[in-house]
Amino acid sequence: MGKNHKKLLNNLEEFRKSVGLTQQELSVSAQVSRKSINAIENGVYVPSTVLALKIAETIGCSVEDLFELPK
Repeated sequence: MGKNHKKLLNNLEEFRKSVGLTQQELSVSAQVSRKSINAIENGVYVPSTVLALKIAETIGCSVEDLFELPK
């Protein structure tokens, strides 16, 4: 499916790197596996609302900055 999952576009990798976090560091903070973060970044997995909020809080941005619906 790639980064542009048909139901959700995401900028997670870009934002994660911009704040200097590794996938592992983000996964610890969000209480999920590193593989989950990788799957989200690659558009294989769509995060739950709770997980999206945890990720956004850790990175210091809004959920809408990270994820958006295709136009």
